[in-house]
Amino acid sequence: MIILTLDTKKCMSSLLLSEAFDHFFFIEGEITTFGKFTMDGYMQKDFFAEPPRQSYAFWKDIRPYCFSLIKGKRTPLGFRFIFSLSGDDIPAFLEEHRLDFTPQEIQGLFLNFRFDGSRLTCTTGVSVSKFTLDKSLEQTWDKWAQALFAGLQIPFESEL
Repeated sequence: MIILTLDTKKCMSSLLLSEAFDHFFFIEGEITTFGKFTMDGYMQKDFFAEPPRQSYAFWKDIRPYCFSLIKGKRTPLGFRFIFSLSGDDIPAFLEEHRLDFTPQEIQGLFLNFRFDGSRLTCTTGVSVSKFTLDKSLEQTWDKWAQALFAGLQIPFESEL
């Protein structure tokens, strides 16, 4: 787990105005402006004529709603978004980095965004279904997240 302090303007542009994070699952979020808006990304499969395969909505499906709440002349008082690498992307991630985990053991590879009204941070997180002292997955995910922000040209400072 690492905490990255991100360039707010550049990251917000990537989050809300580009497709950079569209392939991530949106787990949950909260935006505070004149009111507090809480969102759960869990797919309510009964809503659909043909139930979706995935358990969570993709950020691309939630992004327009979040943008409509955040846009305007006034900065939000705060927000938090929890993203996870999609289930389809986890096997490729494990294979690419030659990690000794199975996709079934990975409960989530998370990016936790938090804006407090003046500072935007992203905390990485990993959840596995078994006890392990092996930190290779966590360390690889931390490096991958830093490479993601660097590739998107979003300046950041690492706190941990």
